[in-house]
Amino acid sequence: QVQLVESGGGLVQAGGSLRLSCLASGSIFRLMSMGWYRRAPGKQRELVAAITSGGSINYVDSVKGRFTISRDNTKNTVYLQMTSLKPEDTAVYYCKADPPGWGMVYWGQGTQVNVSS
Repeated sequence: QVQLVESGGGLVQAGGSLRLSCLASGSIFRLMSMGWYRRAPGKQRELVAAITSGGSINYVDSVKGRFTISRDNTKNTVYLQMTSLKPEDTAVYYCKADPPGWGMVYWGQGTQVNVSS
């Protein structure tokens, strides 16, 4: 089992920045693909950014150039640096872990991000 704990959410004005962190338990973090998802009020959860164990990265179009996903395998942590935040970025942000070959994924509890106009 993998436990994920997100942190770093909060309230920020439009144009501001936040950095989200997701700490994973266990010893196989370096082998896992990791992702950040978000669920805005009244909308379905969507992928924001993902990073594989090999460092391949993809972003949803709406955050390209503004958000950066990274990982530190020595700290079992994946980050989401968010800049130039917009009110439409307001959502609960979730971390997801995908261990290779396990056939299941794990989710964190979520962290709220509120961007005021």
